[in-house]
Amino acid sequence: MAASIALPRVLRIGAGASALLAETLESLGLRRPFIVTDRFLQDSGRVQALTEGLDARGVVFSVFADTVPEPTLACVDAALAALKEGQHDCVVGFGGGSPMDTAKAIAVLAAHGGRMRDYKTPHLQDTPGLPIIAIPTTAGTGSEATRFTVITDDANDANDANDANDEKMLCAGLAYLPFAALVDYELTLTKPRRLTADTGIDALTHAIEAYVSRRANPFSDGLALQAMRAIAPNLRRVCSDGHDRPAREAMMLGATLAGLAFSNSSVALVHGMSRPIGAHFHVPHGLSNAMLLPVVTAYSAPAALQRYAECARTMGVARDGEGDQSAVARLVDELDQLNRDLEVPSPKAHGIDPARWEALLPLMAEQALASGSPGNNPLVPSVDEMVALYRRAWA
Repeated sequence: MAASIALPRVLRIGAGASALLAETLESLGLRRPFIVTDRFLQDSGRVQALTEGLDARGVVFSVFADTVPEPTLACVDAALAALKEGQHDCVVGFGGGSPMDTAKAIAVLAAHGGRMRDYKTPHLQDTPGLPIIAIPTTAGTGSEATRFTVITDDANDANDANDANDEKMLCAGLAYLPFAALVDYELTLTKPRRLTADTGIDALTHAIEAYVSRRANPFSDGLALQAMRAIAPNLRRVCSDGHDRPAREAMMLGATLAGLAFSNSSVALVHGMSRPIGAHFHVPHGLSNAMLLPVVTAYSAPAALQRYAECARTMGVARDGEGDQSAVARLVDELDQLNRDLEVPSPKAHGIDPARWEALLPLMAEQALASGSPGNNPLVPSVDEMVALYRRAWA
């Protein structure tokens, strides 16, 4: 089957790329941007630095700086209301995954209406909304290069363990693919260690899952392997020294390559199971991926031994020519060791209530399955098998 490949029209990558926002807008014929960001970037002066070039060219813009981690329907509604107050012709997502995902959501809703729940998978939204320009400030989500957004349905009480609407909704389609991405690693130099670790493991998970996915193709394979080569030797380095510029640059490039890879392949079981942990327990997305990655890799590897072995060789944890079984064992050991080195807590160590965790496992597994991501895994689990994997990851 032919692969369907989609990329941003413009990718500007390297130190200072974020300063090219005004020039990029002009090249796309866009004149009235609506900038979606967060309070930290606003208060720290990063937004002002970003918009200086717009002011210099007389570009009229508005800023919404009230996005929240793991964006919610309430946040999207507030941003959409602010967007509608002006005559904006595009949306700029400036920040980590949350501002970029919020920007993607309102770009679609502003053009097509309805509720965000109407757009969750298996619905595909390929008809364009407002043009999106993405400027990532973390090396992790890859959202600057993907045709996906994830929004948490917070319409009901998040403390109700029986609430089936308390979920992270995966929304997919070409409408969410940014027209342009400005990938500037210098924006990551001041990020704290915990955020650096979680987003870095998120990017590594994207690369691995894109490569082992049932929807992998030769185009996405090349991007995924290149992402692993960039991320694997540099993730511990950036966590040890956040001002290590070559390592930061490699991580930022790796995150974007991984985003391009999974956008043109897919993520799989780790992401499917991770989203309910974030929705129900407010665990950051990269951290919930990290909690699951070693356990899910060990479960899935027998169904794609050669592919997982190639991941191990590409990451430098197995030798060229080493047998696949041995290479995969080394990969699982490395993922376990990476979590220890980067102090990734288990769900139990993170402080999740054990009774609520256990009570929600069947619902979480059902929500994971409904997202479609587990269906792309080399080994597709049943709901009962996902419950067992959640239990294995607990401690």
